[in-house]
Amino acid sequence: MTDEGCTPSAGEMRMVIGASSLGTVFEWYDFFIWGTLTATGILGHTFFPSGNETLATLLSWATFAVGFGFRPLGAVVFGFLGDRMGRKYTFLVTIAVMGLATAGIGLVPSYKEIGATAPILILALRVAQGLALGGEYGGAAIFVAEHSPEGRAGYHTSFIQASVVGGFILSLAVVLLFKFAAGEVWEAWGWRLPFLFSLVLLAISLWMRFRLSESPVFRAMKAAGETARNPLVESFTYPGNKKRLFVALFGIAAGLTVVWYTAMFSVLAFLSGPMRLDQTAAQLITGAGAVIGTGFFVLFGRLSDKVGRKPPIVIGYALTLLLLFPCFYVIGSAANPGLARAAIRQPVVVAGPNCAYDPFATKQADECGRMLDHLSKLGVSYKTAKAPSVVVTIGGQVVPQNEPAVVETALKEAGYRFDRIVPAPTDIAMILVAMTVLMALCGATYGPVAALLSEMFPTRIRYSSMSIPYHIGTGYFGGFLPFISQYIVARTGNPYAGLWYTFAVVAMALLVTMLGLRETVALRGQQR
Repeated sequence: MTDEGCTPSAGEMRMVIGASSLGTVFEWYDFFIWGTLTATGILGHTFFPSGNETLATLLSWATFAVGFGFRPLGAVVFGFLGDRMGRKYTFLVTIAVMGLATAGIGLVPSYKEIGATAPILILALRVAQGLALGGEYGGAAIFVAEHSPEGRAGYHTSFIQASVVGGFILSLAVVLLFKFAAGEVWEAWGWRLPFLFSLVLLAISLWMRFRLSESPVFRAMKAAGETARNPLVESFTYPGNKKRLFVALFGIAAGLTVVWYTAMFSVLAFLSGPMRLDQTAAQLITGAGAVIGTGFFVLFGRLSDKVGRKPPIVIGYALTLLLLFPCFYVIGSAANPGLARAAIRQPVVVAGPNCAYDPFATKQADECGRMLDHLSKLGVSYKTAKAPSVVVTIGGQVVPQNEPAVVETALKEAGYRFDRIVPAPTDIAMILVAMTVLMALCGATYGPVAALLSEMFPTRIRYSSMSIPYHIGTGYFGGFLPFISQYIVARTGNPYAGLWYTFAVVAMALLVTMLGLRETVALRGQQR
């Protein structure tokens, strides 16, 4: 996408890709580290009232969601700056804000020490993280795309896409490393080290990015006096741009993000939740699957330079609809074969006059709801039925009493096991095969996207126009995926039911992309 005569050398291009990708890894590490540690319960106990464990956990996850909610605003703010002031200095600011905010979380005193000031400070720092991430992705993707020579943008920007996975992998690796090193002091203060480690990553990233030069495309545009006066307004008034924004949001960002979040976060939650895997084992397996699958992002990014951006994305969406449920069935049967067999041979049915479970209630309204709540906490799948009184059956056999302890004993006698397990090596291999398929689908739908979005919009408003729909789509469709899918699972008692959310969003994205997306490789020269 570089202007003629401004093409960087091979060495300069490697520096551009390396600095931009590494910075993206670090930014996503900073963003994901809160979620990785929230799953352990430490952050909820530290920063929120500890009298109600459920409330502390909910507040901790709500704080995680705040970062997603502010990403679109960050896209607006930093998109404006990027289109007015330049790509380089804008994403220098974003990574500095992210690194300092992350380190700040590691320094905030506990709720016991400073009371309500602790969650207020944490909330402010998460807002800063969300704002920074909203500006980072667009800056890094555009910076690489605008340095890339013709016919190489898909390959070069695919490293930015792979860097998002790198941030997730790094967050898991650093948590496990510091947890092992800290030993007994991990829960007391050792968990703060991954946050403070962000300062080291920030120093490396700033050093690399300061050595970069501004995008040649932006330099040429600025020299010609063609920069946008108000990129935000022009994003919605430029001829044809509203349609492009619509397709970018509902066809590209929404679809790719639910595929990726399902392959990473849903698999991790599925293994450590309903499948009852040891938490460290679940993290290691998920991390290994991410490492194996990272190459698909580069593969499909490079392929898009030859076949176009649209075909891999459309085919990836279509295959996701076909393979999503089968992949998770394979993961479930391999992760905990005994539990999977028990669920098939000895299905649980809870019958009652009005059997319903409210995941938001601190106490269920009736006996049937309380039984469903108990089964949900155990990770047992169930079905409900109508009956004059509450009756629990396991494999067709009625449990004599509706007491939780009695039902749990009956479940164990029927073959259900509730202790945490580590799968056998052959079962781990099967999980990784299924994860590799999911990661290939991620690569197909995500790998070409940085180049695609950069090519969809005119240079003068490119930063704003690609960042806004991308971060609305990923922030809301993807950011709320764990909550929505887990809510569906809790309401239905089916550990696979949450996948219907992914299925529905991908089906929508496939339709919008097929009908609304124009191939950008052929249009690249007209879009600058």
